[in-house]
Amino acid sequence: MTANILAAGAAFVTFFFVFYLLRKGALREKYAVLWLFFSGAALFFAVFPQALVWFSHLIGVAEPVNLLFFFTVVLLVLVAVQLSYELSRHEMRIRRLAEEVALLRDEIAHMKRPTDGD
Repeated sequence: MTANILAAGAAFVTFFFVFYLLRKGALREKYAVLWLFFSGAALFFAVFPQALVWFSHLIGVAEPVNLLFFFTVVLLVLVAVQLSYELSRHEMRIRRLAEEVALLRDEIAHMKRPTDGD
């Protein structure tokens, strides 16, 4: 029972921390959805541990804790993939912006040069 209380406490802390970051504007909604879903699921399984046992037997996992570890690894992989995707997208945008700035600087420098024909 102590492990369930600890898990429920961790789920509550995660849930409220994500809401705090959302209210502060430090975390965008598209990132928060995944964290809120998994903290809600962790809270559900902490409050109703027999649901985890039933679900693990339903899909054929011998120990419920193995299913819990599997879902944790899946969560971490999903977060890593999501962050890699966002990083790649931002790198492309930064490169495009840097190229545009370089072109604009060249255009400004060209406009400041005195013309030879006048």
